[in-house]
Amino acid sequence: MRFILCFLAAMASVPASAEKLTLERIHADPALAGPGVRNLKVSPDGERVTFLRGRADNQFQLDLWEFKLKDKSTHRLVDSKALVPNETISPEEQARRERERTASLNGILSYSWSPDGKQLLVPLAGNLYLVDAAHPDKARLVAKGNVLDPKISPKGRYVSFVRDQNIYVIDLKTDKERQLTTDGKGTIRNGEAEFVAQEEMGQRTGYYWAPDDSAIAYKRYDEAPVPVVRRFEIFADRTDVVEQRYPAAGDPNVLVQLLIVSPETGAQRQVDLGTNPDIYLVRADWSADSKSLVYQRQSRDQKTLDLVAVDAATLAQRTLLTETSTTWVSIHDDLRFLSNGTFLWSSERTGRNHLYLYDMGGKLLHPVTSGAWGIDSVLAVNQKTGKVYVSSNRDAVIDKQTYALALDGSTADKPQRVTKADGWHDTTFSRNGEVFVDTYSDPATPPQVSIRRPDGAMVGWLEENALNASHPYFKYKADHLPTEYGTLKANDGQTLHYSIVKPSNFDAGKRYPVYLSTYGGPHSQHVARRWGNNFDQYMAQQGFVVFRLDNRGSSRRERAFTDAIYHNLGAAEVADQLVGIDWLGKQSFVDAKRIGVFGWSYGGFMTLRLLSAASSKIAMGVSVAPVTDWSLYDTHYTEQFLGMPKENVDGYKASTVFAHLDGLQSPLLLVHGMADDNVLFSNSTRLIDALVNRGVQFDLMTYPGAKHGISSRAGQRHVYKKIEMFFKQNLMKPAQ
Repeated sequence: MRFILCFLAAMASVPASAEKLTLERIHADPALAGPGVRNLKVSPDGERVTFLRGRADNQFQLDLWEFKLKDKSTHRLVDSKALVPNETISPEEQARRERERTASLNGILSYSWSPDGKQLLVPLAGNLYLVDAAHPDKARLVAKGNVLDPKISPKGRYVSFVRDQNIYVIDLKTDKERQLTTDGKGTIRNGEAEFVAQEEMGQRTGYYWAPDDSAIAYKRYDEAPVPVVRRFEIFADRTDVVEQRYPAAGDPNVLVQLLIVSPETGAQRQVDLGTNPDIYLVRADWSADSKSLVYQRQSRDQKTLDLVAVDAATLAQRTLLTETSTTWVSIHDDLRFLSNGTFLWSSERTGRNHLYLYDMGGKLLHPVTSGAWGIDSVLAVNQKTGKVYVSSNRDAVIDKQTYALALDGSTADKPQRVTKADGWHDTTFSRNGEVFVDTYSDPATPPQVSIRRPDGAMVGWLEENALNASHPYFKYKADHLPTEYGTLKANDGQTLHYSIVKPSNFDAGKRYPVYLSTYGGPHSQHVARRWGNNFDQYMAQQGFVVFRLDNRGSSRRERAFTDAIYHNLGAAEVADQLVGIDWLGKQSFVDAKRIGVFGWSYGGFMTLRLLSAASSKIAMGVSVAPVTDWSLYDTHYTEQFLGMPKENVDGYKASTVFAHLDGLQSPLLLVHGMADDNVLFSNSTRLIDALVNRGVQFDLMTYPGAKHGISSRAGQRHVYKKIEMFFKQNLMKPAQ
């Protein structure tokens, strides 16, 4: 009810000269969602909030901005174009951006504060700049040439970075640069996360500073055991043969080591990771007093995760805790070391993700959260007030809220909700937990950014982003269509959440075609109460019922829900999507013979599996960059759900697209970037060959030079126009 009232209120004042939403406008400047911000940080002194923002004339060119809490003023700190007018990006940085899903962006993509809050470290175009926060026009070049993963040390004495596969530091007292590792070359890399760690484990770094600046722990890995995949990257004017070390399911991974180096002397020591070299080094961190290096070691089958503490002086080790699972142990970033010698750790051991407090001997002190709900992540800890802040969908699966709990466990099942409005809240706290930045949206409210106290009280707007006459979306507001939410039951009785947007000028007496958007894979939530997907809105305005459903296996749910896909990808997911399709077919306003499906990546796999399972119910499908055979995909992701190929032969076979292709009868549009280094183009070439051999006609669109996201603006406009055309061609004429 609240959403209906808010939506009607938002629509009460509409522009006199409304314009129709177009694909051209969706992919033009300025961004329709308004002046969005990203990479929010509260300065160490708590006096300002910094963030990255796209330009009005190019939303993908990011500059560094600040908001001063004292006078509530907003200023641009660093103009990326002024600092580097003509940006060039190295191949290493391009690959890194692909892993981080930022390949479409330019300018300043990251930055960090010095611990005293006086300087900012800004990487740009492979160079590294120190910016005086009080005099931002005085940017000092401190390192040049192919600089990756720069950091300011916790005490502020050093700047560190990776260059040419080795770790370097600059002593800011003397400006002297020191190369800490020297063997990085060929297949040896220092201070970096390997391909699968970046792509599947959320690792954005391969080295870790001790809090007192005394040491750096770093990952050293050798790619030599990983098979070389020779693939073609086909561009408009050339074809590159790329030799990429890509560990497909069952293949050898990198050989990994963990070392400690002194930034002052360069002295090295190696940490013993155990007798089995076939492991994943998932994370590394330091205790608050710098006396212990703590690393996470995951077994190759991902059913065991050890948290191990290493004495920084003697290298003696002790296992603090071990997580086990009959399916897989999820990895996370919720380890927090407290100054009183305890630490926080999250675990799904009860079937839901909860937070626990341990001492440094590995003794469980008590749960910090418990009950029939789970946390998404730890956001901040305020030891002075004895509170921890977490994000969760406790009150609504389709929402994201921030909650406060007592560290002593007294409120474990009674968290205090800090964010108030129903919908989606992404929050960023200051280091001490005394202020946070809240980015909020719902289906009728573009992202609004406010600064708040820990109890949720407003300090001020960083970006109110009101949908008024000056907003980029205002002229399209009159035609904005509401999103409705509901639930269905899976075959095993579990709850499935869906969203639906009904077409413009909806007439309950008419029957409409359906644009069903699916993803369906792990680590993703497709149905959320937040500012929506512009293409979904566009398709609804073109006359389609727009439908989404989160099947079993989707994220932010209990383990009974996610584990349903174990050892057989596609089975439970397809069954659940068919529950949604069957429900749609029973609605009086849906033409059951005009239901089409679209998906990208895992969603592309889902489109193919759905067409193969139910072409009698699905009139057409668009599959973009699909995985067609999981034996072609990388180790960590694939083995997490399917195990090792030699141990689950039947599961791998049943999980392919090829085992089900005989059922694919409906029209298909297959789309793939011809330089995709994530879901390799060979997934589609194998599918093309199989369809040709079966005599199955289909449409094909390939994009020269495009990676997994087909991320260029021209590519995005073209691919979504192609999708629209295929849906209209096959569904807009009422079925006979």
